[in-house]
Order: sequence, then structure tokens, then C-alpha cells
Amino acid sequence: MDLGLQLGYWGAQPPSGTAELVAAAEDAGFDALFTAEAWGSDALTPLAWWGRETQRLRLGTSIVQLSGRAPTSIAMHALTLDHLSGGRVVLGMGVSGPQVVEGWYGAPFAKPLARTREVVDIVRQVLAREAPVTNDGPHHPLPYAGEGSTGLGKPLRSIVHPLRADLPIWLGAEGPRNVALAAEIADGWLPLFFSPASADLYRPWLAEGFARPGARRTAATFEIAATCHLEVTDDPGPVYAALKPSVALYMGGMGAKGQNFHHEVFVRMGHADLARDVQELYLEGRKDEAAALVPDELVDQLHIVGDAAKVRERVAEWEAAGVTMLLLSLTSPDEVRRVAETLA
Repeated sequence: MDLGLQLGYWGAQPPSGTAELVAAAEDAGFDALFTAEAWGSDALTPLAWWGRETQRLRLGTSIVQLSGRAPTSIAMHALTLDHLSGGRVVLGMGVSGPQVVEGWYGAPFAKPLARTREVVDIVRQVLAREAPVTNDGPHHPLPYAGEGSTGLGKPLRSIVHPLRADLPIWLGAEGPRNVALAAEIADGWLPLFFSPASADLYRPWLAEGFARPGARRTAATFEIAATCHLEVTDDPGPVYAALKPSVALYMGGMGAKGQNFHHEVFVRMGHADLARDVQELYLEGRKDEAAALVPDELVDQLHIVGDAAKVRERVAEWEAAGVTMLLLSLTSPDEVRRVAETLA
């Protein structure tokens, strides 16, 4: 199993010390560097900025939001950075949620699976460069011939010859149909809050996708990159306490009360009552109380925290559950080195 450094998205200000963190990950033998985006910093600019100082790390997005750019624009970003990095890009994409898509990007959220399928197909057409890019689907018609069009649009082929036609595409997915779609059309999956305890929940969904006609991968060739926090410590209590606000945010604060995909993940995992109570407190603005409801046991299940022996044992469990890469949220070069030494 590989290790990746998950930089995520920025908070109120750009993070400090990131260049040193990235350098430590490359020196320590990490496989990849990943960035993310929400409704502030984008995923691609930091990846190019910090990735320029690396020689070996794969450079991934987890995730680029599909509604933030036209599919051909996403492909342009990926093929450009792939050339600049010497073929190290992993294009992770996802649909985000209705609050972001409609509130931030001003686009309809409807039919996320169909939109995902169209975007992946268009990106692959650009990267293959076998013919001018066209799409008959309703979400991203190419050429556009609808209301307001001039009628002058024509199918185009990328001026730049992509470095890799098979540049890997991974999808962020949480629900049954989304996970099955990822297994069908993508090269990898970026789950959120995946752990060995929930692996059995996802196996039938993945199997459904692998079994579909024309599926791109098999279970043996498909990558699963799970994000978690890993910390080697003899005193896990303070670490659990620091992680609870984040768990509460996703469980109760992301999305609307009636449509929160992250909330639904916890419900499917068997935490329906807890998720309901956390969500009610969070949406009332009682964030500290919501975080206090999250039990240590759940935090321990979702992350890898403990002494060196426990960390090694838990990492082996994640690998046995099918995870091919752990995307780790680490905060200092010393942490990076400590993790690498522990797992060496």
C-alpha cells in the first residue's frame, strides 16, 4: 500500500510550511501529493505550485469539482500539468453537492451520475486525441447548438498532443450508485470516511460496477485511495478531541438538512441516531456541542491513531480491506518522517 500526502483545501488563509512538508514527503518515499477544493482555494494551482519542486511524487486532485469548469477545461488543466510534471498527474474529480454547485457555481445539480459519465467521456476523448471532441449528451453538448448559439461551433481536437492518453481518472463517490459508477468508468476511487469497519458496505457496490459491460478496471487493477489522519502517539485522547470538530462538520454541517451526502454515509454505517443529533446541534450553531457528541470509538474507527505497534496493525487492516493508498493529513515534516519510519 502506498502513502500519499493530503494537503486538502485552504482555510481562511494559505497554509504555512507546505513546501517543507512536500519536500519531506518526497524524501520519505511517499508516493503522491494530493490537493482539494471547496469554495475558496482551487485544487490545481497549489498542485502545480508545490509540485514543481518535486521529481517523483504523483500529483493528484481530490477532488476537482465537475461543475467548476467545462469538461474540456478540466482536460486542458490535466494534460498541461501532466506534461510539466513528466506524466505524474492523477485527475480526481467529483460532483460536490447542491449547495456548492448551485450556490457557488450557479449550475443545476440534477442528475449527477449522468453528468459525471459525460464529463469523464469528454476528458478521455481530449486525452485520446483520436478525433475532434463531440458529445450528444444534454449536460455538456459539443458543439453547443442550443439557445443563444451562433451556429458556428465546430468539433475541435486539442492543439497540444497529450502526454498520456491513459492519464488516470479517479472519482470521489459516496452513495451506492456513485460508487458503482466509479468502479465502472474510472481508474480509482476516492472515498470519504472509508475504514475497514465499513468496507463490507462498499464491496457490493464496487462489484456491481466491475461487473458492468465495458467496465474499465477489475478489482485487482482498481485503486482505492482513502483519506485519514494518521498519528503515532502514546496519548490518543487529545488527537481524538482535535479530530471531532471535523467529523461533526461533515456529519452535520455540510449540505442541507434534507440533503447531506456525508451525513448519509454515517447513517449507512449504522450511526443514524448520532448523525441526527449531531446535525441538529450543528445546524443550530452549537458546533462545540455537536463535536462533543462524537465518540472516541468512531474517531478511532475513521483514523489511525496510537503507538507504533497499533499504527502498524491498523495500517495492515486498511490494506487488507482493499485500500491501495492512504492519503494522510499530516502537519509537519517531523510527522511525515515519523510515519515513514514507523511503517518502513
